[in-house]
Amino acid sequence: MVAHSKVSADNAVAADPRCLLDPPAQDCSQARVYHGPRRPSAAQSNTHFRTFRSQADFSSITRASSLLDACGFYWGPLTVSAAHEKLKSEPEGTFLIRDSTQKNCFFAISVKTATGPTSIRINFQTGRFSLDGSKESFDCLFKLLEHYISSPRKVLVTPLRKVRVQPLQELCRKSIVKTFGRENLSRIPLNPVLKDYLKSFPFQI
Repeated sequence: MVAHSKVSADNAVAADPRCLLDPPAQDCSQARVYHGPRRPSAAQSNTHFRTFRSQADFSSITRASSLLDACGFYWGPLTVSAAHEKLKSEPEGTFLIRDSTQKNCFFAISVKTATGPTSIRINFQTGRFSLDGSKESFDCLFKLLEHYISSPRKVLVTPLRKVRVQPLQELCRKSIVKTFGRENLSRIPLNPVLKDYLKSFPFQI
């Protein structure tokens, strides 16, 4: 679907839709609770989300959820059809993140491609995120997004935000991260409050 992926945007229609598109929506209201490595009970097995295998996996998803809440283009439990409806009149490359309706999958990307809107599952395994059909994986969901946004193929270009105009402080933060790099934020001579704000979302999206 994206650069270096086995599934490209151009052949999304020809590909087996079961590999690309989420099935009809299921209940996404269940809380993502860490149950430990034990086998889930019968009641737990009915939840939309699978049981976490480790505390590390729980921490990774908790961190991703926190960043998603702050990013402005996470639409929560949006159905496939509703996501595609929002994207159909947008420019090619516009995308959003939503809860996946696929069991055992947390999130999905819906994106406007040359052939229309499509959706791709975001797989999470052993602490790493990857797009369905791609061998590339990342320890952070937003590093994955940055990677594909900067890809020469430009399949992901602009996120579809709930609020189209970003606040000035968010634009300044993005500019600072782009200029200095997230690995150098601690070295910038700013007070601790401002540093904490920069580190709360250290991405160029």
